Parts: sequence; structure tokens; C-alpha cells
Amino acid sequence: MKAYLFVHFKEKRMPDGEQVYFAISKDGFQWKAVNGGNPVLWSYRGDQGVRDCTITRTKENKFVILGTDLSLAYGMPGKYENSWENVSRNGSKCLVMWKSDDLIHWSDQEMVALGDKDFGCLWAPDIIYDKQKEDYIIHWSSSHQCNQFGSKAIFYTRTKDFKTFSKPEELFRKTDSGVIDSAMYEEQGRYYLFLKSEKNPSRIILEESDCITGPFRRIEEFDRCMETLEAGLYEAPTAFRTADGKWCLMLDFYGCGAEGQGYVPFLADCLESGHFERSDAKFDFPYGFKHGTVMEITQEEYQRLEIYQKQPSER
Repeated sequence: MKAYLFVHFKEKRMPDGEQVYFAISKDGFQWKAVNGGNPVLWSYRGDQGVRDCTITRTKENKFVILGTDLSLAYGMPGKYENSWENVSRNGSKCLVMWKSDDLIHWSDQEMVALGDKDFGCLWAPDIIYDKQKEDYIIHWSSSHQCNQFGSKAIFYTRTKDFKTFSKPEELFRKTDSGVIDSAMYEEQGRYYLFLKSEKNPSRIILEESDCITGPFRRIEEFDRCMETLEAGLYEAPTAFRTADGKWCLMLDFYGCGAEGQGYVPFLADCLESGHFERSDAKFDFPYGFKHGTVMEITQEEYQRLEIYQKQPSER
């Protein structure tokens, strides 16, 4: 029987909020904190904060975490002059990365320099395995010099080993607005790309394709399902398969005070239908949590994480 790991950060303007946190669940709805609700990993390089975490299990049964190299607590008032535009244009050209064999012991932090002077900040990475080419696609959102660092698009790189990476290419661009927070999943040989559209609509959208790198086509039924949500208040989609085979899509609700922020679940029989229904009646999380990724884990891995307690000297 499978269980789930949620890798995420906390939205609070203190250094310990913008770090890597773990939570675990046996059903994907009832969650509990790992390590007493304290960070599992800390960023000491780059901007010394990590946001928008993602995790993947490699085909060698290893684990990789990637995240945005950004700390609002440290950098927003000084380095970025309290300007999101400044962050977007002049933020980190690196992603932060850790690796592990067992989800308990992690490598030293690495800085993965995927961007260059033509890129703005690299935001919100996600990872999907390409079965045809037998490599991994890392995709993220950035502004770019090709449109004078205007509306953001989704870019990607390929890697077989998380050591060497191909030159970034454009994965998806929306003609009438920027897009961020991409998350891609495969179902029955087709690829489904969730995105946060910044305008027209200011909501989560869903695109599909026969090819992992597109071109993509909009699923209009998903638009209809999202029409009931107030615009501009949800972001950071992540999805996983529940024990009964349904898809659970979690959307990060951020349009409120810090104490009320957190994920909201939606269920669908399949991604192809695009038909998701809000299903938060049974959902519970021990604290407010932000932009992350859910990954299936084994019962053995769940049990190891359940008793995990990081020693202060390991920080």
C-alpha cells in the first residue's frame, strides 16, 4: 500500500520559513509534519532561501529535490528593494538541489546554473521523466530577453544524471499573458500540463499534448471547473494518484492572511476529462504550507520519515 510525501516551504517572512519541509500521509488527505514541523533542509548558498520545492524518484530509486533560489526574508527589503519586478528580472539564475538515497540523508546543497544573462529569475521547477528518451525534463518559469523580460514563459532542460544539463529551450508560452508554476503528468501516453495563467484567465489552466514537449492544447472543461474559484487567489498546482485511482489536484490558496494559506484538493477520475471537483471536506494539514510537490512513497519510507528527528547539529 502506497503513502505520500509532500515537500514544501512555509510562507512567512522569516529565514526558517523559506526552507524545505516534509509532511507525510497514508491517503493524501490527512497529513502530519515530519521532523516536528521544522525544516528538513536549509539553504546556505545563493539567496539562502528555498521556495517552490519539487521532488522526484529517479529510475535508480534515488531522490532529487529542486527549488527556487530565493529568500524574501533576506533579500526582498535589501537586494531586491521590495520589488517583485526586481526579483523577476534580477533574481537567481540557479536552482537549488539536494540528492538522497533514502529520504533521510541528503547531499550538500548544489547550485544548478541553468540560466544566463538572457534569463530573469528561475522560478518553481518541476521534473518529469521522458520514457521515450530515457531522461528527465526539468521545467520552470522565467522572464526572458526575447520579449524584453516581459510576460513569463515555461522553459526546460534535459538531464540523464542531474549532473549535466542541456541548453534551455522554450516549452510553453501563452500569447495573451504570462504563465508560471508548471506541473506536468503522463496518463495513457498523453501529457498534461497544469499552469498558473497570470491573465485571461487569472486562474489555473490545463493543457494536453501527445508529446512531452508540446505543442499543447487547452482543455476547456477544466476552465469551466475553475470558473467557480475567485480569480487570482490560487497557484502552484501539484497532482497525484489516490489509492482508488483518481487524480487529486492540489491548488495553493494564497489570497488571504498567512494563517489561512494552504492547499485545497480537487478530485477527477482522469486527467483527460479535465473535470475536477473540490473535495476538501476530509482534508487536514497541521499548519499553513506553501508551494510544493506530492510524491508517492512506500510504507517503509513512510515509517522512516514518521520517526525522523533531525539533530540540531545537523542544521
